Amino acid sequence: MEKKPLISVCIVTYRHKDYIGKCLDSILSQKGNFSLEILLHDDASTDGSQEIIRSYQEKYSEILFPILQTENQYSQGKRNITGIFNFPRARGEFVTVIDGDDFYLREDKLEKQMEALQREEEAVLCFHPAKVLLSDGSEGPKDLLRPYQEGKILEGKELINHPKGIAFSSMFFRRCLIEKLPDFYYACPVGDRPIELMAALAGKAVYLPEEYTAYRFHLQSSWTEREKGRQQQEKYLSEMKHCYKLFLEESKGKYSLEVQEAINRLSFSIALNLRYFSEIYRKDYRAYLQEMSFQERALLRLEQFCPKLYHFLQKSFGMERKR
Repeated sequence: MEKKPLISVCIVTYRHKDYIGKCLDSILSQKGNFSLEILLHDDASTDGSQEIIRSYQEKYSEILFPILQTENQYSQGKRNITGIFNFPRARGEFVTVIDGDDFYLREDKLEKQMEALQREEEAVLCFHPAKVLLSDGSEGPKDLLRPYQEGKILEGKELINHPKGIAFSSMFFRRCLIEKLPDFYYACPVGDRPIELMAALAGKAVYLPEEYTAYRFHLQSSWTEREKGRQQQEKYLSEMKHCYKLFLEESKGKYSLEVQEAINRLSFSIALNLRYFSEIYRKDYRAYLQEMSFQERALLRLEQFCPKLYHFLQKSFGMERKR
């Protein structure tokens, strides 16, 4: 009988020709007392990604198992690709996920997370902060994907509502968490948030304070892209509200207060991204505004009342908004 791997690494990729090699190398270089399998889904890339993936498959055929689509599945309405194509194939006791343009920073990433879950028997999920890399290769805001400053054990409700984002590539969890995916998983427009919600219902989580992965943040530049992003974010908010509705139905109302707080926080975040100033300064959003630094709040006011001066300073001195 074929021995099952201890860890299943699930990759989703689309048009990541310039990045997928580094992603795979960082996984293949992992060290520790475990065996692994790499389950990769490429959604019909036409940029040469699939040729690179095939070259890795030839060399690592015993652990790398790609699905190379010829027709794009996302455009056909299949949203959570990981849950549809990778999770059903996962055989490991532990499962982790990553996008094909991200990569691991340290060779002990998988070992440290595995040990954390082995040590904390009530925990089903382990995650950590991630380093943000901008399109030009420079490092982005240091706290963007650092929800906490120190390591801690989190209760379920803390996974529902938290001030900072959790990187997809940081999520490492027990396979039992994904053996039966709920309706809210498939309704969610992103793949990371439903994992947090499922973990909140299943047990606790371990947060490790070290950065183990890098997240590439691709900025939108042209007016057309920004306008498209505006429409996408408004649609995203609507879809997330539906996801939360299904979550509350699945959980019989558990964490209803935390869910409403999470919706409010997301609404504020999108208003901030889109610069809806009348929304940003709503009374019930005041607590989220106070979580921003004094400098960020000052720049926000400058942009609101003196946009020409703000954009001049931004262009002249390279000031960047942290979102």
